[in-house]
Amino acid sequence: MSATEIVVAIDGPAGSGKSSVSKAIAAQFDFAYVDTGATYRAMAWWVLAEGIDPTDAETVAARCEEPRIDLATDPAALGVRVDGVDVSRAIREADVTGAVSHVSAVPQVRARMVQMQRDIVARAAAQGRGSVVEGRDIASVVFPNAPVKVFLTADTEIRAQRRALEDQERAGGAVVDVGSTVAGLEQRDALDSGRALSPLTRLADAVHIDATHLTLPEVVALVADLVVSAGSIMRENGPHG
Repeated sequence: MSATEIVVAIDGPAGSGKSSVSKAIAAQFDFAYVDTGATYRAMAWWVLAEGIDPTDAETVAARCEEPRIDLATDPAALGVRVDGVDVSRAIREADVTGAVSHVSAVPQVRARMVQMQRDIVARAAAQGRGSVVEGRDIASVVFPNAPVKVFLTADTEIRAQRRALEDQERAGGAVVDVGSTVAGLEQRDALDSGRALSPLTRLADAVHIDATHLTLPEVVALVADLVVSAGSIMRENGPHG
């Protein structure tokens, strides 16, 4: 397998398990792990920290080049920094979650983040490593030529239960209302799928995996098989663009 040519693009709605699967695949194949959602969350955190209204697209667009965002890609040592400040936990807070869809819909923000994501993958390739990139427009916009494209979904109720457990862990065990989590996911789905720029889209050539009734190891095994198959095809056919 030519690791420098392997990009595993994993798209899907919030709470579908993209992060867990992507980190597992990156660890298994020693690939870089690129959480594109974290880059948008970091921008949303900065917008809020600067006192900017996240729905003020004009101001967000005018200032989105200002923050320095650094994303760690080692699945065993993840982290996000904004202007040198570790915001790894802060970007998962409710205020950022409520702002990120608005911020990420700004064309200038998306243009900057897409270039940043491509640069990260290019640096990994220069080091002889492939990349696992997760988000909502990876296969459709960021890496349309990725040899492995996965669209990961799960029923809304299941996604809400998983997200509520994650939020509960971050809240130190405080009980999280699953009903409100369902409502939040449905709102996020509508925003992500309905936005004019780079909406959440399932491509015809992406492998659809419904994780509703699958365990994490089962989903990881399915994606790992796709990575191995892609590597075999690339060895047979030689490099491609």
